[in-house]
Amino acid sequence: MLVKVLHNANCSKSKAVLEYLDENGVPFEIINIIEDPLSITELKTVLKKLNQSVFHIIRKNERLYIEKFAGKNYSEEEWIKILAENPSLIQRPILIKGSVAMLGRPVENVKYFIEK
Repeated sequence: MLVKVLHNANCSKSKAVLEYLDENGVPFEIINIIEDPLSITELKTVLKKLNQSVFHIIRKNERLYIEKFAGKNYSEEEWIKILAENPSLIQRPILIKGSVAMLGRPVENVKYFIEK
């Protein structure tokens, strides 16, 4: 089954997962979330497949988060809009296989996800 990978080309973790998939012959499609940001609807779909709230995928160590969003109480809907407008704040990579998704961290977890 084709695995979709929500990817940031500047992220070492994303690169490591792509390398793992390639080395293991797993067919995948790259979705560069920086060049082609997810819409609000797409983000909601990903969150449903992750079975997580939006708070689970926010990169709180990013400078943008620290400077602009830290300490503010946004709702889940507001965060989804913020992430759609600022895709660098989304944890990555996110792997999607059919109706399920997972954060591709650590890379060791990817093996389990691919084999299921």
